[in-house]
Amino acid sequence: MAVLTTAGAAAAAPAAGEGESAPGCVQYAATWRYTHVTNACDTAYRLTVEYTDGTAVPCRDAQPGATVTFPGYGPGGNGVLRVRLCQPPR
Repeated sequence: MAVLTTAGAAAAAPAAGEGESAPGCVQYAATWRYTHVTNACDTAYRLTVEYTDGTAVPCRDAQPGATVTFPGYGPGGNGVLRVRLCQPPR
């Protein structure tokens, strides 16, 4: 069963800085195998997922209306804490 949630629900509107929660128009659905992150915003974002065990995953670019995929929580239950903004590549 997938859990659909709003990534920025607990945070105020973030500036475009690294480590800040993605805005509320970015949502994710996590399953044991995949975490699908959908950018329903009018702006493109560079995003990553933060996990309960601190697993680091690369940032992905998400254009408006796009869905990008990250690892799921796995059989060990490594939960998704939030979707974070990343700095644009330099």
